[in-house]
Amino acid sequence: MLKIENLVAAVFDTHVWVWSAAGDPRAGTLRDFSGTAIVSAISQWEVSMLAMKGRIELMPDEESWFSANLASPVSLAPLTSAISTASCRLPDFHGDPADRIIVATALTLGLPLITADEKIIRWNEEKRMLQVIFLG
Repeated sequence: MLKIENLVAAVFDTHVWVWSAAGDPRAGTLRDFSGTAIVSAISQWEVSMLAMKGRIELMPDEESWFSANLASPVSLAPLTSAISTASCRLPDFHGDPADRIIVATALTLGLPLITADEKIIRWNEEKRMLQVIFLG
């Protein structure tokens, strides 16, 4: 079993990144994580969309929030052609394109994914394609 404290790097699902940035208790397990948090470029888009829809508030403003929360030890993973292609080849994966890209980012980079997303976790329990750390 993977231990979060032993990881050099991991891909953070969007909600994990937001929870971590906000100091949300749901991200409490991450206090033992001292590696690099890799955030997919699609996560930045998702956060912007959530802010635009009023589902989250980025303080003091969107630009400042991203500047602060994409600084070391967080690193933004660009959407590459390899990730795009891998996202289209996930067998029996649900239709959410952002989830596809986040999972493909972890697969392409060869890193574990930290998530609380039940759909991703159930899919991976069946397919066993990547290392997933359940944040729950």
